[in-house]
Amino acid sequence: MYDLYFERDKKRGISKTFMWLVEEVGELSRAINKIDINKDFSNISEEFADVFAWLCSLANIIGIDLQESSIKKYNQVCPKCKNKPCSCEFK
Repeated sequence: MYDLYFERDKKRGISKTFMWLVEEVGELSRAINKIDINKDFSNISEEFADVFAWLCSLANIIGIDLQESSIKKYNQVCPKCKNKPCSCEFK
């Protein structure tokens, strides 16, 4: 994502890139709400990819390494209960 879009995203700025991310989350939400368990999920897969791409673009602009920060926070265990799998009470 950095190599493909960083310069363009940087010019767009944080606020506008965040707005694109929110729009894509909305599209994913609409796709999820229409799920029919007996149908193809390829459209939803594309929506997940779009959300992930815009999240990565936003992180790149801000200078966040998502892989590093995810490993740091989750490091193969739940950050709350420290178990794998998580044993936190389901809410």
